[in-house]
Amino acid sequence: MPTVPSRGDDHASDSHRFRKIAEGFGADAERYDRARPRYPAALAKAVLADLPGTAVLDVGVGTGISSLHFVDAGAVVLGVDPDERMAAVARARGLNVEIASFEQWEPRERRFDGVISGQTWHWVDPVAGARKAAAVLNPGGSITVFWNAGDPPESLAARFAEVYRTVDTGLPFTPSKGSQRDGYAAMLDRAAEGLAEAGGFAKPRRLRFDWETVVSRDVFLDQVQTSGGHNRIAPEKLAELLAGLGAAIDAVGGEFTMRYATVGLVCALA
Repeated sequence: MPTVPSRGDDHASDSHRFRKIAEGFGADAERYDRARPRYPAALAKAVLADLPGTAVLDVGVGTGISSLHFVDAGAVVLGVDPDERMAAVARARGLNVEIASFEQWEPRERRFDGVISGQTWHWVDPVAGARKAAAVLNPGGSITVFWNAGDPPESLAARFAEVYRTVDTGLPFTPSKGSQRDGYAAMLDRAAEGLAEAGGFAKPRRLRFDWETVVSRDVFLDQVQTSGGHNRIAPEKLAELLAGLGAAIDAVGGEFTMRYATVGLVCALA
């Protein structure tokens, strides 16, 4: 379940202040890499088609999921991530990764044709991150930030929300109300505001790729445990949460269709 704030949440514009939650993903990096959904190949192709070259910087590269299709399409990717455990998985698949938060990372006069960030830009200070991106881009380059947002069937989503309300998880973020695919507009808005405040960029354009996949009970429960902050839930509460979510999926036959939208924002240098 996504644990980002919904539109209207007081934390929607400053989730980067909860960076400690993001830094917990590496506690089970192998599960994260196994369970998190991939991105459509069409995203990488669309982004690379407009770049002046193939040098790409992946901010918050994690285990490398965000870079997979970019590499397949011919990009030369350098990843930056604050978590050595996540980076180890990315390196095992052949990616070059440097350890640092993006705001503190030192480019050492290197320049890139594109900056990308998949499922991570909300953990970056939106203005400082935008300024750093502008500083490392070649003329004609652009930054693309993107997220996967998934919606189970409405009746199942309601049951999941009920389980989260029942179990005292202690999470600062809870599953958003309504469609996650539409709710991620708040993330795009904040990214656009940060780019505008930083200056140096043209007007952004938005991307959206809709797709769906059948998700089994076990796959979903695996993915839930990689969501932000879930590694901080007390073991007995996490077991209760997973049991409740699993029972809800069992009640609909043990699997369901998740409707995804990969949503993004592309902003070229002015």
